[in-house]
Amino acid sequence: MYRIFLFSVLLLLSCSEDEVTNSVNTAPVTYFPEVGSIWERATPASLGWDDTKLADLKTFLSSTNSRALIVLKDGKIVIEEYTGKQLVNTNLDFSATNNWYWASAGKTLTSAAVGIAQSQGKINLEAKTSDYLGTGWSSLSSILEDKILVRHQLTMTTGLDDGVANYDCTDPACLIYKADPGTRWAYHNAPYTLLDHVISNATSKTLNEYVTQEILTKIGMDGQFVKTGDNNVFYSTPRSIARFGLLLLKKGKWDQTQIIPESYVNLMTTSSQTFNPAYGYLIWLNGKPSYMVPGLQVSVNGYLSPNAPNDMIAAMGKNGQLINIVPSQRLVVIRLGDVPDANQVPFLFQDDLWKKLNTIIIN
Repeated sequence: MYRIFLFSVLLLLSCSEDEVTNSVNTAPVTYFPEVGSIWERATPASLGWDDTKLADLKTFLSSTNSRALIVLKDGKIVIEEYTGKQLVNTNLDFSATNNWYWASAGKTLTSAAVGIAQSQGKINLEAKTSDYLGTGWSSLSSILEDKILVRHQLTMTTGLDDGVANYDCTDPACLIYKADPGTRWAYHNAPYTLLDHVISNATSKTLNEYVTQEILTKIGMDGQFVKTGDNNVFYSTPRSIARFGLLLLKKGKWDQTQIIPESYVNLMTTSSQTFNPAYGYLIWLNGKPSYMVPGLQVSVNGYLSPNAPNDMIAAMGKNGQLINIVPSQRLVVIRLGDVPDANQVPFLFQDDLWKKLNTIIIN
């Protein structure tokens, strides 16, 4: 009897060990694509998603002037759709090999570069902007100019007037006093664009050289910043944007290599000030109690994108360029295309996109 009892106990223990082993073996593992065109996939059905709703999603993409949509789960491509033409009035279809502009979604790439330079001791977020740009980079007196820090440029709180005729203009005459730094949030491109010069002066490399060296080559991205008017606009293929989204999903780590310091990614994706809690370091945050709309000094109660997961972080650019990262669901969503609506920052379109994705993505 004792032997039978002992055998039963050992059998139960053996089963428990197997269950633990299976649990460990089936834990989610992030896939990191190697350099090249090969990228592993997972089917929606294999994840328990409703693939019968994909046709409706494609119709939505076409009707909203989209060019590309990529959805990653644990790094693998689950949805990849290309619609529309390469350019208006052409017969060439848009594809995975075409380049497209990131618009203000590229602000997040600049922010990442600042974080890397900080970890190398080349940029201090609490240093005066004039330490990197010299004096007289604005029309402010030296006393007022010295109050503006690199951190204020990252958080849209420089206090410079965003109501000027051209809020992209980086000439000193366009950069005038509105309020003390840190006392007002305003979506203002010019102070952000000047971070490009902060990076180049601090690292002794051009913006493209530094970003290519520290990010692009390390994770297999293509692309470059192109001077467009007063702005530097990043262009790349859609899958390169997906690579960058995956890097942020993994808190700056690519496979076994930490590219962006995790501490900076955490800072970057946390509310950077109290005026607009939905804004971090040049990136938008969902699930906050309120948000501000670019161009207006109005606080709107509620989530930035109510239909998106609460923990979503979002790089958003003009005409609906989107990089959405959802840590809780291990998702990356990329959308590129022409203007879907009239909003400067496409938070309403982003919410509409998630209405469609929610019919497919079943958790």
